[in-house]
Amino acid sequence: MADEVVLLDFWPSPFGVRLRIALAEKGIKYEYKEEDLENKSPLLLQSNPVYKQIPVLIHNGKAVCESLIALQYIDEVWNDKAPLLPFDPYLRSQAKFWADFVDKKIYDLGRKACTTKGKEHEAAQKEFMNCIKSLEVELGDKPFFGGETLGVVDVSLVPFFSWFSVYEKFGNFSIELECPKFNAWIKRCLEKESVSKSLPDQDKIFEIFVDIRKKLGME
Repeated sequence: MADEVVLLDFWPSPFGVRLRIALAEKGIKYEYKEEDLENKSPLLLQSNPVYKQIPVLIHNGKAVCESLIALQYIDEVWNDKAPLLPFDPYLRSQAKFWADFVDKKIYDLGRKACTTKGKEHEAAQKEFMNCIKSLEVELGDKPFFGGETLGVVDVSLVPFFSWFSVYEKFGNFSIELECPKFNAWIKRCLEKESVSKSLPDQDKIFEIFVDIRKKLGME
């Protein structure tokens, strides 16, 4: 019997994009269900009763919540193609560390750099770029964080590319100028169809964020 895979998601979400990339890398067919976050579906509320958030991966009727946990689940279940985590226990632990670093830092700092003012804005701006520089050091001279192929860190991080133009404009910094190796990594990721076809359009993300700033009284 074929696997039944459903993804509950919201198209701008970088966390949902992670799962879209991973499923594409492994060639897994799935049903995509777009969620209205202001009117969440009964299926979402039933599948993720604790956080009530997307993304949720539903595999043969069983729900897996939280994007990094779902990424690991995808990698373990469909382990015959495009491994995301190294086999070596130490390298595996390091990959999990940096994926967790991305999870805890990039979204919140990017948002703060765009929606705050004064000292809070300056602090968020500085810390965001320090995080990108730390990631650039970790990348080193490797093509990808996963080495020669996409790994869990790449898949966790590259979805934020769709938001980088927003972060840069309103955060007043340039990733390309300050972190050229990191920028080159982005371009390599975009050459992969699993990435380029999964990422939301930057212009549409920008429009959404302008509306958010207006609602916050920042425009």
